[in-house]
Amino acid sequence: MTPKNIAALPYRPCVGVVLVNPAGLVFAGQRIDNPGPAWQMPQGGIDAGEAPRAAALRELWEETGITPDLVEVAANTPDWLTYDLPPEMVGKIWGGKYRGQRQLWYLMHFLGRDDQVAIDTPHPEFDRWRWIGADELLGSIVPFKRDVYEAVIAAFRPHLA
Repeated sequence: MTPKNIAALPYRPCVGVVLVNPAGLVFAGQRIDNPGPAWQMPQGGIDAGEAPRAAALRELWEETGITPDLVEVAANTPDWLTYDLPPEMVGKIWGGKYRGQRQLWYLMHFLGRDDQVAIDTPHPEFDRWRWIGADELLGSIVPFKRDVYEAVIAAFRPHLA
């Protein structure tokens, strides 16, 4: 795809979840489809007709097995945040229909126990997970998502360790 073709593509509507444990650490999962270090927070697309908050709770459950009764939704980013995929990835992800993602992020407090996290879901996204400090997470994210993650961490910094 040419840069002009890529620029004409829309952003995929998406949500993300900053899941925080009582110590103020953030849930991070290592992507199963990336051989190198590629830690990220739960995130995914919004289905047609789905409200963003509902999508965030659904994505959290789909990726971590954590049910809505185990979290308290505390806040969301005031604005949508966007990132562009690297040009070489545009045609390979989401059928080449999107240039990147437009995301609304939710801060959720985890009320459960670690043994209630189950990443071995029917369609797993992560092969391992951990609680991590926000600054360490920023150093572990793939570069093309870093600006969005910095904005999200800044928005929710008062709630993080």
